[in-house]
Amino acid sequence: MAVSVAEALCDDAALLVEAGTGVGKSLAYLIPAVRFALAQGRKAVISTHTINLQEQLFHKDLPTVARALGLEFRTALLKGRANYLCRTRLRRAIEQATDLFNQAEVRQLHDLLAWSRDCGEGSLAELPPELEISPKVWAQVCSENHVCTLRNCGPSCPYQAARLRVQEADVVVLNHTLFFGLLALAQELESEESEVQDEVPGFIFPNDFAVLDEAHTMETVAAHQLGSSLSQAELKYELLRLFNPSTRKGTLRHYATPRLLQLIDDAQNAAELFFESARADCRLDENRGTVRLRRPGWTQDDLSPALRVLADEVLSMARVCEEEVPEAELKDTAARLLAYAEVVREMVELTYLDARVYWAESAGQEGRFMVLRAALVNVAPVLRERLFESGRCCICTSATLATGERGMGYFAGRVGAEAARTLRIGSPFDYAEQMRVVVARSMPPPPPASEPEFYLQELVGHIRRSLEETQGRAFVLFTSYGLMRQVAAELRAFCAERGWPLLVQGEDRTRSRMLSHFRENIGSVLLGTDSFWTGVDVPGEALSNVIVTKIPFESPGNPLTEARCEDIAARGGNAFRDYSLPEAVLKFRQGVGRLIRSRSDRGLVVLLDSRITSKFYGQRFMLALPREAKREFI
Repeated sequence: MAVSVAEALCDDAALLVEAGTGVGKSLAYLIPAVRFALAQGRKAVISTHTINLQEQLFHKDLPTVARALGLEFRTALLKGRANYLCRTRLRRAIEQATDLFNQAEVRQLHDLLAWSRDCGEGSLAELPPELEISPKVWAQVCSENHVCTLRNCGPSCPYQAARLRVQEADVVVLNHTLFFGLLALAQELESEESEVQDEVPGFIFPNDFAVLDEAHTMETVAAHQLGSSLSQAELKYELLRLFNPSTRKGTLRHYATPRLLQLIDDAQNAAELFFESARADCRLDENRGTVRLRRPGWTQDDLSPALRVLADEVLSMARVCEEEVPEAELKDTAARLLAYAEVVREMVELTYLDARVYWAESAGQEGRFMVLRAALVNVAPVLRERLFESGRCCICTSATLATGERGMGYFAGRVGAEAARTLRIGSPFDYAEQMRVVVARSMPPPPPASEPEFYLQELVGHIRRSLEETQGRAFVLFTSYGLMRQVAAELRAFCAERGWPLLVQGEDRTRSRMLSHFRENIGSVLLGTDSFWTGVDVPGEALSNVIVTKIPFESPGNPLTEARCEDIAARGGNAFRDYSLPEAVLKFRQGVGRLIRSRSDRGLVVLLDSRITSKFYGQRFMLALPREAKREFI
């Protein structure tokens, strides 16, 4: 793999690599990437999907490479600017404290001030656990485009220092969301200063090259990042941040002319009425948590004009402002308002309906708020041009890129990498000794093919017997929250009697805390949906059993999935054969891949979907399993 990566780098070629668990793919791309970056004076951009892998690359793998090669090189972890404290904004927030915050929030400001004197890199992730800083307070002190500049803040400002580290780094680590967000903006860095005009262009930096690990997720991340969204809760917060009539506080209170207050009030009322009408017009309610938007002008847009008028007023105030920092803050406020206005207009007019899918969904507690979203239906043309036929090296790797007899052709076609070189490397693990696969042919098919209550009891019975065999120590993977909650209710007393902690996604712990608890308490049983099928690494005896309750077909009610299937059908394809089935195979491979993570791991995979043996497509899933693994049918 390292040789293939080196050859692709030297040729500025695109490369797809499927490398099984245990190959050591991180080192296989980092070593040639580092040497190439140093030899050619080019920046290596390493993008991952999960925070865990980012942290591993930055804090473990890159230092290992440095020691192994005996080389010195500069590394940086790239985050969005809102992750960094801005001392200029902090100072201004303290000056305006009575206009913006209550007493508890003022105390948080002073806690931040004390921390800022010795805050390391000054990022949100570095805040000490004892410092409880509300999102409202952080939003007033984090870096923002027009205010936090090198001229205003100086090179010691956390964001400016981070930006300098990134510019000087030989290797930059970031996540897919930020990578594709920067790619969508078609700019090298989020910066105020212009770059040298004769530099060779790159993906996000001049003359860079990219390695995308966990590449199986890139299509969906790119689809969302190349689209847009409008959150009712976020917009409400932004407008109340300007001026809250209940508390009489806000960033614009200092400029509170009667006209300005009236325009802010108009915008707040327009936002409330817009979302209320939009919810009714698209019939979004507790029974329909997601609604596809198909007709331009589906609701009345009285919001974007109000936002534009308010933005114009704020810009007028900025023009007559004599102080540099307040002027920059006013310009930043106006820019955000105009951006919101443009998104509102797009969401109502469905401006890019030929290329994007639009939908509304409920969000927040009890679905109180609404979010409007747009995603790119087919990312292949965009990524083909910007990544794979750009004349710059782009390497994509994952443990799961192939879907069977088509090899990596399916993945390549979905992301526009048809012309890329390909390489498949199996795992070095001894699956004949390490993995046993149990296929439950006796399970009834999922509803509606069988009675829901009968299906549930049979499913729970199989899960209990499997848990007894491994004494807990299991992941139980679901495709829906509803079934997961039903099974959790049936298992709670059973697990409690045996002293096995039962961890259920969405109950009382975050994903990372669930995993920490699972690793630390041998015998735990974790019930999870989508996010636990992939990107989870639990080597050792804590995980000895992966139970797959259903083949992970995408929900047909998902608007992006629906639109992709429509797009395939419109081009003469078969949506099930050409999309739903290969997507399910990839996700199935990811789920099964949670079990064996090291040479010493042992365990079983239990498949509780009888369609694997009864349906014509079931063989695709059987072939996706490690061929050496022992199989048992019950």
